[in-house]
Amino acid sequence: MTDVAPPSASASPSASPSASTPTPGPSRPPRRDYAKAVADESREDYSLRYAPHSFRRWSPLMVASTALGGIAYLADFAIGSSIAFSYGFTNAALAILAAAVVIFLTGIPIARAVAKYGVDMDLLTRGAGFGYFGSTLTSLIYASFTFIFFATEGSIMAQAFRQALHIPLPIGYLITTLIVIPFVFKGMAALARMQAWTQPVWLVGMVLPFVILAVTSPSTFAEFGSFGGADGTHQGFSAVGFGMGMGVALSLIGQIGEQADYLRFMPAKTAENRRRWNLAVMAAGPGWVVIGALKQLGGALLAFAALGAVGSTRALEPIEPYMHALRPWFGGAALPLAAIYVVVSQIKINSTNAYSGSLSWSNFFSRLTHRHPGRVWYIFLNVAISLVLMEMNMFSALNTLLGFYSNVGIAWIAAVCADLVINKPLGLSPRYIEFKRAYLHSVNPAGFGAMVVASILSITAFFGAFGPYLRAFSPLLALVVAGVLSPLIAWATKGRYYLARPNPATDPTVTETAECVRCGSAYELPDTAQCPVHKGAICSLCCSLEADCHDACKRNGPAPAGPVDLGMPGRSPSSRT
Repeated sequence: MTDVAPPSASASPSASPSASTPTPGPSRPPRRDYAKAVADESREDYSLRYAPHSFRRWSPLMVASTALGGIAYLADFAIGSSIAFSYGFTNAALAILAAAVVIFLTGIPIARAVAKYGVDMDLLTRGAGFGYFGSTLTSLIYASFTFIFFATEGSIMAQAFRQALHIPLPIGYLITTLIVIPFVFKGMAALARMQAWTQPVWLVGMVLPFVILAVTSPSTFAEFGSFGGADGTHQGFSAVGFGMGMGVALSLIGQIGEQADYLRFMPAKTAENRRRWNLAVMAAGPGWVVIGALKQLGGALLAFAALGAVGSTRALEPIEPYMHALRPWFGGAALPLAAIYVVVSQIKINSTNAYSGSLSWSNFFSRLTHRHPGRVWYIFLNVAISLVLMEMNMFSALNTLLGFYSNVGIAWIAAVCADLVINKPLGLSPRYIEFKRAYLHSVNPAGFGAMVVASILSITAFFGAFGPYLRAFSPLLALVVAGVLSPLIAWATKGRYYLARPNPATDPTVTETAECVRCGSAYELPDTAQCPVHKGAICSLCCSLEADCHDACKRNGPAPAGPVDLGMPGRSPSSRT
C-alpha cells in the first residue's frame, strides 16, 4: 500500500445530509490508503465490490454488446468438432442442444440477479448460500474456468500463427499471452471500445465460411447428418456417447460468470428502459449459449467438411477447416484471411478471460491475505498459469479436461441457481443479495455444502466408480444433487447461516452515499456496512481487508433464528444494527 487514496468514484456529486460521517472516536486508526492500482477505479473496475450506479454509465445495448463480444471464441469450434469426431453427429447434436438448454435455464436467474444488484459472480455466490469464506473455493473454480479457456483459445491463436507465419508453437503461445494484456489493463471502458470496433469483422468472418460451403458444396450438410465419428463406429444414438458429449459441452456453464462481469454494469431498471433492459439481460446473460451452440454445431460441420483433406488431427484445429472452407472463393488468400479472423476472435475472448480471471483472483486472495494490491497485478498471474497449460499441450487432452471440469462447475452453478429460484422465493434465504463480510457467516452449508457433496459424487462417478452410465452423465448428477441439497439444507438449518446479523439497508436502487470511516471516500449505501469497531460506516473493501477486528460485529448481534425477509428499503448510514 502507498499513500495514494482512492477517489470517490462511486459517490454522487454531493453526498446526502443523512449520509454524514459519524464523528471519529479517539481509538480510530489512521486513514487507510490504497496503492495507485486500487485507487484508479477506471482501471480497477470495482473488482472486489458492488458496482455503483454512478459508474453504470453505459446503455443496456452497450453492456449487452460488450458482453456478447466476449463469446467470439473459437473453442466452440474445437469443442463441437471434438464431440462429433468422438461420438458421431447424432450424439453430438443432441448433447450440444441438451447442454445449451441446461446452461440457458440456469443462466436466467443469475443474469437477472447480477444486473439488478450490481455484483459479479463471486459476490453473488457469497449471498446465494455460500458465505463469505465459503465462496473462496468458487473463486478458484471460476479462476480455473478463465485460465483453462484462456489456454484453449491461446492454443488456437498460436496454431494460426504457426500456419500463417511459421512461428513455432511455444513462441506462439507466448505471443498470444502477451497480446491481450494491454486491452485488459485499462478495464471495462477499453474492453467496450475494443469489442465494438472488432464486432463487424467478427460477424462477417463468422458467417462467411458457411455461405461459401452452402454455395460450393451443399451436399456436405446432408452428409454430415450421417457422420458416424472419426472412426465411423458411432452411427445413431448412444446413451453413453450422448452423456459424454453433453458433459464436455456443459463445461461452458461457467461462461455465465464472464457474462456477469459485464452485466453488473447494467444501468438501473426503470419504467422507461424496462423492455430494453430485460432484452439486454436475456441476450447478454443466458442468450450467449444460443450463439455458442450454433458455433459448436457449425465448427463440427466445418471440421467434417475438411476431414478428407487435412485428416482428423488437423481438422480439430479451427484454423484448418476454416481455411479449407474459404479456399474455393479466395484461393491462396484463404490462409491470411483465416489467420486474421482467428486472431481477432481470440483477442476478443481472451481479453474477457484475462479480465474475469483478474477479478476472481482478486476476490480469492483478498479474503485469504486481507490485502489487495490491485486487479491489474492478478492479470499476470492468470495469463502465466494459462501459458504453462499451453506449453504443456493441454489442447490435446481437451475432452478429458473439460469433462472433468464440468462436474465441479455445474455443481457450483446449480447450487447458486437453486438458491435464487427456490430458496429466496420460499423465504428459506433472504430475498436480496448480501455480499458484505460484515453481515455474512464465514461458511453457509446450504450452498457450499451442496456444491461440495455434489462435486465429490459426480467426480467419483466421472472416474467410473458407479458404472459407465453414471460416468457419462456425471455432470447431470452434479446438477441434480446440488439443486436438491441446497434447499434441503437451507430448510434443515432454518436459513440461520445466511446472515450473521440483519442489514437494514438492502435496497439496490439507493444512490445515497456515506463516507467510509477507514479510507475517507464516499460510497453508495449498498456498498457500506455499519462497523461497531470503527464506529461508523465502512466500505465493503475496507471491511474485507480489515485484519484486526476479528469479526466483532457478528458477535455483537444475534443471528436470525429462522428465514427472514429483509427486502426493506435502504436507510441512512446513521442507522445502527
